[in-house]
Amino acid sequence: MSETTYLVHLVCGSTGAGKTTHALKLSEELGAIHFPIDEWMTTLFWMDSPEPIRHDWAMERIDRCESQIWILVRRLAEKGIAVVLDLGFTRRDHRRKIAELAAEAGFPLRLHFIDVPAGERWRRVEKRNAEKGETFAMEVDREMFDFMEGIWEAPHEAEMTALNGVRVS
Repeated sequence: MSETTYLVHLVCGSTGAGKTTHALKLSEELGAIHFPIDEWMTTLFWMDSPEPIRHDWAMERIDRCESQIWILVRRLAEKGIAVVLDLGFTRRDHRRKIAELAAEAGFPLRLHFIDVPAGERWRRVEKRNAEKGETFAMEVDREMFDFMEGIWEAPHEAEMTALNGVRVS
C-alpha cells in the first residue's frame, strides 16, 4: 500500500523527536492537510493558561481541540483528502482511539513513529527553544521534558503492525 493510499497519518514520538518537522514534510509530499495540536493550543488557550500550566487543564483543552479536529478530518477524508495528525500521540490509548475512529469511518491509517534517543531529543528542544524557528510553538523546559518522558509510551511491534506503522529515525 503506498503512502497516498492512506488517508489518515498519525505522527508520534516523544518530545523533541521531530514530529512536526516530519508531519510538515509528509503533508507537503502527499498534498495532505496538517493538523498540529501545538498551534491549536497556543492560538486558542495558552494566553489564558494558569501559571504553572497544569496537566489536567491542558488535557481538557487538547480534548476539545481534538474533537473539532476529528470533525474536519472526517470531512476531508470523505472527500479523499489525506490528513496528517500531529497530535503528539504520547500514549497507546490515544493512538488506539484515533485508529478506531478511522477504522469505523473506513479510512486507511498509517502510524509514523519518530524514534530518536532522549539525549538527542533534549538537544533539539534546547536548540528549538533558543532559535524559535518554524516548529517552535512554546518553550519546553527540562521539567516539562522529563514529565513527558515519564508518560511516553513508544509503540510496540504489535501496534506498529496493526497500524501499518513505519519507523522514522
